[in-house]
Amino acid sequence: MKLFLKGERCYTDKCSFDRRPYPPGMHGQRRAKVTEFGVRMREKQKVRRIYGLMERQFAGYFESADRQKGVTGENLLSLLERRLDSTIYRMGMGATRTDARQLVRHRHVQVNGRTVNIPSFLVRPGDKITIHEKSKSLKRIEAALEVAARREQPQWVEFDRNTLSGTVKAMPAREAITLPIEEQMIVEFYSR
Repeated sequence: MKLFLKGERCYTDKCSFDRRPYPPGMHGQRRAKVTEFGVRMREKQKVRRIYGLMERQFAGYFESADRQKGVTGENLLSLLERRLDSTIYRMGMGATRTDARQLVRHRHVQVNGRTVNIPSFLVRPGDKITIHEKSKSLKRIEAALEVAARREQPQWVEFDRNTLSGTVKAMPAREAITLPIEEQMIVEFYSR
């Protein structure tokens, strides 16, 4: 499945998935029988790779989503979308989630006027996210804004391209997350 992890390249003919949609090697085109466990595991791995998390981090997010009231799968996706790097990607300040993570790690981002360099920082409704004044002229941010013009911006964030600042309006709802994710399979994987 095409996950759009490479940013601009995924929209061109150079996308490796469009060229060869099968695993590499001599036996890559062989059809393998996938068990139910394998299907659930692949769904979990897909979400982990989309958000760029390690196994222990992802398991921690699942545990906290399980402790919250409501549907566990929707809580998990809401937690993952509320991460600072993911929110910056959704606003369009990063071409990819990895690019957005690097912007955060290199101290280019402020939340409510304070510099934050932790990509897993959870934003809340009403938080104002801005780019440092010195960092506004970075070419990587300008390039990311061009790439983001092709993407659809979710309703739960508001972004001003002129001032490079955005606001989190609400908690992300499941309808706002348009990724091809079946969160019920992840819940079934962890409840085995």
